[in-house]
Amino acid sequence: MIQRALEIKDRIVQLRRDIHQHPELSFQEIRTADLVADTLRELGIRVQTGVAKTGVVGYLGEGKPVVALRADMDALPIQETNDVPYASVVPGVMHACGHDAHTAILLGVATLLHDLHLPGQVRFLFQPAEEAADETGKSGAEYMVAAGVMDGVDAVMALHVATDLPCGTIEISSGPNSAAVDSFYGSVIGAGCHGAYPQMGLDPVWLAAQVINAIHGIVPRRIDPLQPAVISVCQIHAGTAENIIPARVELSGTIRSMDAAVRDQLGRELERAFGVAKALGGDYELRIVRLIGLTQNDPCVATLIQQVGRDLLGAERVAPHRGGMGGEDFSVMTAAAPGAMFSLGVAMEPIRSAHSSRMDINEDALPIGAAILAEAARRLLTGEFSL
Repeated sequence: MIQRALEIKDRIVQLRRDIHQHPELSFQEIRTADLVADTLRELGIRVQTGVAKTGVVGYLGEGKPVVALRADMDALPIQETNDVPYASVVPGVMHACGHDAHTAILLGVATLLHDLHLPGQVRFLFQPAEEAADETGKSGAEYMVAAGVMDGVDAVMALHVATDLPCGTIEISSGPNSAAVDSFYGSVIGAGCHGAYPQMGLDPVWLAAQVINAIHGIVPRRIDPLQPAVISVCQIHAGTAENIIPARVELSGTIRSMDAAVRDQLGRELERAFGVAKALGGDYELRIVRLIGLTQNDPCVATLIQQVGRDLLGAERVAPHRGGMGGEDFSVMTAAAPGAMFSLGVAMEPIRSAHSSRMDINEDALPIGAAILAEAARRLLTGEFSL
């Protein structure tokens, strides 16, 4: 499978660069979806478009078992600064998280599998909007599952590029793979007044400073130190002029956890931290939005990917997942069927951090990712590996 993947490397690279050059934000992946659908049709794969707004599903084969393979397609609102021929031509938008690679790799998998005449069905899930939810708070995976793409699925698999992992290596473990993600939106309320006469009002900037200190004390002082947890204040907005004390300060941020009880506790502690504003004479408003749950790798599916990785790359190139507090709405799919996601090494020198304007990958990793997913699906369909 590795050899066959290397033979189509140029095609996978071409697809990745095309997608990278023409990035589209969440639920706007129209050009990308058209490219995906056209490529699948060229392979003789049955295609369903308009799934979850801009998603695409490809159906290869019929009957059982059903193996689903997922790639996300959306980009981020970042201005690319890479000086490469395939740099984004869309101002303020770039593929800074590797979804261009995920999509190209899955098209490579379709190319590898389409002529093998395997029993059962491979379902190729090209998902929109992993990076952002719509106005209802739903991400692409939630819409995909609601549309029935996971109905009858026996196993689901995906990969995510890892920019700090050497090319030619993967990481995979059973159990937690990525964190539960929540967002918070808060207002610290005081009383506005002239900046020269602070005693005439109640400065919400001062109140917010106390609230932020309290927030930063939650994880180290209120959460079990053996439990992973993060609360980050990521946005602060207040004021209209340098000599006016505003009436309120807006705060927002992200909450990450790996345990349901800790997730609940973080919400309660955040409410308590905002309560500091009230204790000092002000007030507050707080809204916590639960986004996506913990992604759990099924032990059997993770074992399959480990075995495939060792057979194709060598045991020394397959490592346990190091963990992290990143979030993934793939959790919605692993909640619907046994599944697992592995990390694919794509490191360059110097390392290009994800979600940065310099994000890029070692394209030698593309056929490796395609081969692992294709071989894992093949073994499940033929019964060489059973769940």
